[in-house]
Amino acid sequence: MWYCSLIVVLCAYLAGSIPSAVWIGKALCGTDVRDYGSRNAGATNTMRVLGVKAGIPVLLADILKGFAAVRLALLSGFEPGSCAYANFQLLLGMAAVAGHVFPVFAGFRGGKGVATVVGVLLALHLPATSVSIGVFLLSLIISKYVSFSSLMMGVSFPVSVIFIFRSESPSLRIFSVAVCLLLFVTHRKNISRLLKGEENRATFLFGK
Repeated sequence: MWYCSLIVVLCAYLAGSIPSAVWIGKALCGTDVRDYGSRNAGATNTMRVLGVKAGIPVLLADILKGFAAVRLALLSGFEPGSCAYANFQLLLGMAAVAGHVFPVFAGFRGGKGVATVVGVLLALHLPATSVSIGVFLLSLIISKYVSFSSLMMGVSFPVSVIFIFRSESPSLRIFSVAVCLLLFVTHRKNISRLLKGEENRATFLFGK
């Protein structure tokens, strides 16, 4: 049983490791996005460097791999709806995000994990994730900063899980806070630029 679970976790990590930004960028434009812009292999940097024709497929692929990784729990042997099943879903989500940030298929140089986190959260708690996506979009429209909006989305998720939807799962509560902290860690350079007023606005979406 344990080795089957280990294989499923490994598959989740490998799914997260699919470097969508790198592969799609090279396939469509012959460009490794990690050599330009913020040098992150994520949807935002892809849109900034290569435009929406490459950025949208990367965004969708990154969301899908997070969502699919959590769904791999169906192969675990745990009973759906059980506490063990829910906890295993969380583990698979963490493995997928780790794969995106440290992808084995791209020299362990990945992205910040925002889109993959969204995919994971959609599979775990659709209502709370919908609220968080709404917060992201509203913050983006007002501030024009993708990084700031991602952080606001990260903060809103545990708030939604714990205070709005009042989840009774201790593991999900802890995971929601961990996701928020992870986004702050992966965006620490962006936070520094925001505080200095040096962060780039999303001109690739809104223009100048």
